[in-house]
Amino acid sequence: MPNAVTLDRREGPYGEVVLRRRDDHFEIIANGTFLMDTSDGRSERLLIDAAMDALGGRPGASVLIGGLGVGFSLAHAAADPRWGRIVVVEREQAIIDWHREGPLAALSGEALGDPRSVILHTDLVEYLDTSPDTYDALCLDIDNGPDWTVTDDNEHLYSASGLAACAARLNPGGILAVWSARPSADFEESLRNAGFNGVRTEEIPVARGVPDVVHLAVRPA
Repeated sequence: MPNAVTLDRREGPYGEVVLRRRDDHFEIIANGTFLMDTSDGRSERLLIDAAMDALGGRPGASVLIGGLGVGFSLAHAAADPRWGRIVVVEREQAIIDWHREGPLAALSGEALGDPRSVILHTDLVEYLDTSPDTYDALCLDIDNGPDWTVTDDNEHLYSASGLAACAARLNPGGILAVWSARPSADFEESLRNAGFNGVRTEEIPVARGVPDVVHLAVRPA
């Protein structure tokens, strides 16, 4: 593609992941599907801020970030002293490597060095299903949305059993925040059916097309 330079290409257990540079920005591609780039970051920052706002700005709150991506969500959380424990789950070793010792270290190096931050190399869906850990907020950004998953396995996350697993990982009154490239009325209904309260959607305007959104829901206290 014009102006796109491939910096690394890896075959992993979930398929191919590619890191490209386009002009001054980096892009992550998974199995030929564009995931995200470093050109903006508003969506990733809103994902974190919306969760903190929904918690009432409570200091010391713990957050699980699903997907390291280009690091915007992690960096933004680490820049906010109100967050306590910050755990990032990332299943692609390549993406972790790009942040620890590759081109993306400039975006996340300080956040990775923060003593509150932990990176777990594991699959998010499996972690939510099996981990005993609980958090005050889950901020999930592993797909292009509930209706547009990167791999078929991720569809479980947005199912009734997947949302039950999310609720189990949340403390009472905890916040589930899910990024999506487009609004999903069906997903909002799924959240309500799963027993979440306060279901709402915040929009993030984009240059073209429908807005990005963050779906928000509260586990009942």
